[in-house]
Amino acid sequence: MKVELKDIHKNFGLVRANHGVTVCVEPGTIHGLLGENGAGKSTLMKVLSGFISPDRGAILLDGVPVRITSPAQAVTLGIGMLHQDPLDFPAFRVLDSFLLGYGGGTVLERSRARHNLINLAAQFDFKLDPDASVSSLTLGERQQLEIVRLLWLGVRVLILDEPTTSISAQQKSKLFAALRKLAGEKKSVIFVSHKLEEVEELCSRVTVLARGEVAGNLVMPCRRDELVQMMFGRTIAVTKRGPVHPGKPVLELDSLTVSDRRLQVRNFSLTAREGEVIGLAGLEGSGQRLVLRACAGLTRPSGGQVRIGGRDMTEQSYRQFLKAGVAYMPSNRLEEGLIAGMTLTEHIALVGRKQPFRVDWKAASEFAHHFIEEFKIKGEPATRVEELSGGNQQRTLLALLPPDLKLMLMEHPTRGLDAESTEHIWGLLMARTQRGTAILFTSTDLDELVERSDCIAVFFGGRVHIMDARQASIEELQESIGGIGFE
Repeated sequence: MKVELKDIHKNFGLVRANHGVTVCVEPGTIHGLLGENGAGKSTLMKVLSGFISPDRGAILLDGVPVRITSPAQAVTLGIGMLHQDPLDFPAFRVLDSFLLGYGGGTVLERSRARHNLINLAAQFDFKLDPDASVSSLTLGERQQLEIVRLLWLGVRVLILDEPTTSISAQQKSKLFAALRKLAGEKKSVIFVSHKLEEVEELCSRVTVLARGEVAGNLVMPCRRDELVQMMFGRTIAVTKRGPVHPGKPVLELDSLTVSDRRLQVRNFSLTAREGEVIGLAGLEGSGQRLVLRACAGLTRPSGGQVRIGGRDMTEQSYRQFLKAGVAYMPSNRLEEGLIAGMTLTEHIALVGRKQPFRVDWKAASEFAHHFIEEFKIKGEPATRVEELSGGNQQRTLLALLPPDLKLMLMEHPTRGLDAESTEHIWGLLMARTQRGTAILFTSTDLDELVERSDCIAVFFGGRVHIMDARQASIEELQESIGGIGFE
């Protein structure tokens, strides 16, 4: 199906998301939509998929003008979107989630649906158990479920919005193979990203957005500096971690044992000192999130000790950890981190209030202006957080962290951020380490782990191996994540 977006305009209050955007996607191609955070990529795709209506402009499918007023209508027309955070129900079974949006009548043969799910998943080498709970799936598996669901509903145009931000290298490889297969079947794939290397690897043509407008269209392959210039107007220099002189112990894990329904990390010991940055690596679900949450008081260990500044905090609540100078930033932005429906000012007021029954709205608004400038958030104090792009939601989460912390625990701190934003955020984080803050962070970006960490704790099936980041290569880290070196 040929897709044409012509002269699309969309504003959110004073924020101009799209301004006269025109894009043409040919059938049987993987078309990249590239741009920095807040460039208008997600807004444009939400217009195409019926989640929001444009203020002005036209949509043509195979040359025929259409008006798309809802996601259900978009699916009926053959357009489906895989969002940064999959729109599913964690309490559902995989089969029930697969059936969402089914319009085949009042009576549904579940055995036939199960058969279709298994067959579609097998075509792409996806391993999906129809009876498993959605909450037990990794993010990559949730994406796979959404892809087969949309294909079963008859989608011929598949939109993927920043799909690789928190999935493993193996899951990304499987996803890319599936997208190439779909393009080979004459389906149209729109791949939204800010990652140059992924667009170069996958796409045959690229449209670059900058500040809500089309900065250019390029046939791939092309020179990388052309893409960078279109996105940012300049080249981006990557800074590496300088020498560190760690201070006193901030976090001490002594024979920590922590588990959930699927996995147990046993007898894990680690010390993080003032100014030190420790990366946690591994396939999703290998135990690194369990350890982070135990360090924040969000998951109760079944053995061992968690000490903060020499004080035993093992049985304490997250509130007590906060008082001790520990803060946790989750990866699920709108599920655990931010509150949909609330503005930036309201979030500032919520985290910064000093009196339980009184809010200083003037001060909150002034702080919101300050954080917007410092963290380069593309929004206004009155902007609701769900109206922000994924990258700007990530900046907002970072801005809401308390200023003076002993320990920062972060899941994917630069998730969804472009190269310029990543450099800016790590500059702010390194400034914190200079003041003595220790940082533990997870990431699926191996370059980030090697470049930003002092040491890396690699998790594999609940076991942990410690590597010196300054001596480690990407190849060695890949092998360790894959289980090599674990006895």
